[in-house]
Amino acid sequence: MESGLTEPFLGAVSSSPTDLTAPESTTMAGESPAYTSASGADGESLNPRSYWRFAKSDFFPEPSFSSWTSYRSALSRTFPRLRNRLLHRSSDSDEVDVLRRRSENSMRRCLTWWDLGWLGFGSVVGTGIFVLTGQEARLNAGPAIVLSYAASGLSALLSVLCYAEFAVEIPSAGGSFSYLRVELGDTAAYLAAANILLEALVGAAGLARSWTSYFATLIGRDPDALRIHVPSLAEGFNLLDPIAVVVLISCSTFAALGTHRTSILNWIASVLTLFVIAFVIAAGFVNAKPSNLSPFLPFGASGVFRAAAVVYWAYTGFDMMATMAEETKNPSRDIPIGLIGSMSAITAVYCAMALALVMMQKYSELDTNAAYSVAFAAAGMKWAKYLVALGALKGMTTGMLVGALGQARYTTQIARAHMIPPFFALVHPKTGTPIHATLLVTLSSAIIAFFSSLDVLASVSSISTLFIFMLMAVALLVRRYYVREVTPKSNLLKLNCLLFLIIGSSVGISAYWNSGAKGWIGYAIAVPLWFLGTLGLTVVIPQQRTPKVWGVPLVPWLPSASIVTNIFLMGSLGYQAFVRFGICTVVMLAYYVLIGVHATYDVAHEEEDDKLEGLKVETGNRGA
Repeated sequence: MESGLTEPFLGAVSSSPTDLTAPESTTMAGESPAYTSASGADGESLNPRSYWRFAKSDFFPEPSFSSWTSYRSALSRTFPRLRNRLLHRSSDSDEVDVLRRRSENSMRRCLTWWDLGWLGFGSVVGTGIFVLTGQEARLNAGPAIVLSYAASGLSALLSVLCYAEFAVEIPSAGGSFSYLRVELGDTAAYLAAANILLEALVGAAGLARSWTSYFATLIGRDPDALRIHVPSLAEGFNLLDPIAVVVLISCSTFAALGTHRTSILNWIASVLTLFVIAFVIAAGFVNAKPSNLSPFLPFGASGVFRAAAVVYWAYTGFDMMATMAEETKNPSRDIPIGLIGSMSAITAVYCAMALALVMMQKYSELDTNAAYSVAFAAAGMKWAKYLVALGALKGMTTGMLVGALGQARYTTQIARAHMIPPFFALVHPKTGTPIHATLLVTLSSAIIAFFSSLDVLASVSSISTLFIFMLMAVALLVRRYYVREVTPKSNLLKLNCLLFLIIGSSVGISAYWNSGAKGWIGYAIAVPLWFLGTLGLTVVIPQQRTPKVWGVPLVPWLPSASIVTNIFLMGSLGYQAFVRFGICTVVMLAYYVLIGVHATYDVAHEEEDDKLEGLKVETGNRGA
C-alpha cells in the first residue's frame, strides 16, 4: 500500500527528546545483512564482513532496484510514493540511534568544547576575510565594510543558536539534514543536504585552487604559474591544477585517519593563524589614518547590505561543527559553548580586521585581489605580504581539513537514510571515521578543483547556505510549537498561518529593499506584518516543547529574526544567484524522484512491516 506513514505538513518527532534509545536487537528493514549489526561496547564491529566490499547489494539493497523490472514498477508508482515521502517525518531516536547503527561501527566520542571551538575557528577563518574585505570595501561598502561584517555576523550568530539547540537535542552526524528531516520531512531535508553539500564541494575546490595561487605568490611566482595550461579546453576549464588535487587529498586523508588527531592538528594550526591575525590588526592600527574613514558610507546603506550578503561567505563553515555532535563527549555542554563561543569571537576578529584595513588605506585605493598585502606595501611593509599569504594558506588548509570532516559526516547520515547508496554510510572499525564518504566528497571536490577556475567557482554563491539557515529557523519554531498527536489541529493551523505570515513579510521586506523603490510605504506594510506574525506565536499558541538542557533564548523572536535576516541577505545576492539556485534544485529533485524516493520508501515500509511483525510476536508471547 502506497499511502501509509503520512504526517501533517509541519510535523514533529514521534517520541520525546529523551527517548533516544532503541532495542539492541532491532534489525533495520530494507537493508542487506551489512546493515543489521551494531558495534560492541569497545567500539569494535560485531559484523565479520569486510569494510572494503563492493557488491551491488552494498550500493542498492532496496527491493525497487533488485532488477530492471522492479525499478520500472517502482517508477510507475512515483507520485504516490513521492506524496508519502513529502508527508513523512523522522524522529529523534531514529536519527540518533537507529540510523547510526546502519554504519555498523560507531564514530568515537573524543571531542570537547575546546576541540569544537577550534574546529569552528579553523573551518570558518579561511581566505574569505583576506580576499572579500578589500573587494567589497572597494566596490560596495567603503569603510562601512565593518558594518557589513557585523550584520553578517549577527545573522550567522542567530543561525548558530538554532544549530546549537538542535545539536544538543539530536546529537547525530547529519547536522541540518537530520534536524530538518525530523521537523520538515524527508524532501525538505534532502534539498537542504544536497544544496549544502554542493556548496561545500565547490567551496573546498575553490579553497584548493586558492591554495595554489597563494603558494605561487609566496614563492614569488605568478598565481597561475604552477597550473598546466591546455588550450584545447574551454576557457575557465583550461588551467589544470594538480597541486589543488594533491592538497585536497592530503587534507582528507589526514581527516580520515582519525577525528581527534585532526582536531589536534587544527588547534595547532589555528594558533598560528591567531598570531597572523594579531599582527594584521596591530600593524593596521599602528599605520591607521582616521581620515580614511571619511566618507563612511560612500555607497549608502544598500551598499552595506550588498557587501554583507557577499562577505557572509566568510562565516560559512560553522554548520560543519554540528555534524561533529555524534563524536562529542558531552553534547549538551560542549556544543553550545563551542558553537556560540567561536562564532562570537570570529565576528569580533572580522570586524577588527576590516576596520584595520580601511583605516590603513583609503577604500578607493584598495586592491580587490590582495588588499592586505598591497595596503602593507603602501605603508612601507612589503615583507608583510608573505606573512599575510602564509596566514591565508594556513586558513585554507584548516578550512579543507575541517571541511573534510563535516562533509563526510553529512554524506554519512544521508547514506544512512538511503537517499544515496548506503555503502557510503559505513564507518571504518579501526579509525572510527566514514572513509567511504570521505573518499566520495574528496574525489568530487578534486575533480572540480582540477578543471574549474576560481571565476567559475565564484559563480556559485552563498544563496544555498542562507536558504538552509532560514529553514533551520523555521524548523526550530516548528519543534517548539508543534508535537505530533499532542498539539490540537486548530493550533497547527494557526502555526502554519503565522509561519507563512513571517516568511511572506520577510520576503516582502527583502524584495522592497532590493527593488530600489523610494519611500517607506512597503516597509510600513511588511515590517508590522512580520512583527504581528512573531507576536502571534508569542500570545496565541503555547509552546509544546521545552528544551531539556539548553535552548535558544527569546523564542520566537530570535528564530523569527533569523528568518528575516537570512531572507533579506538572499535577496541582496541578485537575479543570477536565484537562477543558479533554481537550476541546481531542479537537478537535485530529478535525482530524488528517480532514486531517493524509491530507496527511502522501501526502507521505511519494510521497517514498518518489521515493527508490526515484532508487535505480533510480542502480543503472542503475552498471550502464551
